Amino acid sequence: MPQPEKTLPVELFLDLDRSGPIPLYHQVSQRLEQAIFDDLLPAGSRLENEVSLGQRLGISRPTIRRAIQELVDKGLLVRRRGVGTQVVHGKVTRNVELTSLYEDLQRTGQRPETELLSAAVEKADARIAELLGVELGSPVLHLTRLRRADGAPIAILDNILPEEFIDLDTESLRSHALYQLLRARGVTMRIAKQRIGAREATAAEGELLDIRKGGALLTMNRTAFDNSGRAIEVGSHVYRPDLYTFEITLVDR
Repeated sequence: MPQPEKTLPVELFLDLDRSGPIPLYHQVSQRLEQAIFDDLLPAGSRLENEVSLGQRLGISRPTIRRAIQELVDKGLLVRRRGVGTQVVHGKVTRNVELTSLYEDLQRTGQRPETELLSAAVEKADARIAELLGVELGSPVLHLTRLRRADGAPIAILDNILPEEFIDLDTESLRSHALYQLLRARGVTMRIAKQRIGAREATAAEGELLDIRKGGALLTMNRTAFDNSGRAIEVGSHVYRPDLYTFEITLVDR
């Protein structure tokens, strides 16, 4: 027999910005995802139906449906005929998905801190020009940041963005995620090509991450595209494996 539907408190959604640049469905999806991470929606529980949730929040059913679909696509929820929408797993380390490390740390209750190591306008070399789909030598914004979680260095983030973003307020990166700033400019990230690997740390990386030279690092290289298929950023990140893991959820479709 199916479990009863889980009704979330309206207070969870009180800070929705209904007139801001971030789509409402995405904000609802983020609140639902946070509820899963916080075990307000434990594994196996059934989510309140779309009509009821929409009526309680004063949000249209299509918006609620799209918010839920985001979490279905991530593998956090599954729709079952005759049962409804269920949570398929609970709290994780970090899903391999198109998200911001800054926001992932916030969602899991850790305190993210960012040190901006460098922000410079450079000329795109052949590799970057190909990945971003821009002309060789065109201006690009090159960012390097050190990310800490609860005071401990966890990752070095290296990102390159095309010319239209060279006026990005880089000082805001100390207190906001890069993807947050991009969303505020109307950019909707939709898909990414990503490769995960491992290698030895350089002396400079070891000093920043408080590990020895030659110590193991997790690596992630990613090119992210917006909903029009345009390349928005090229990322090359390294992580301390003792403080950070990637997790992949496989869902039978």
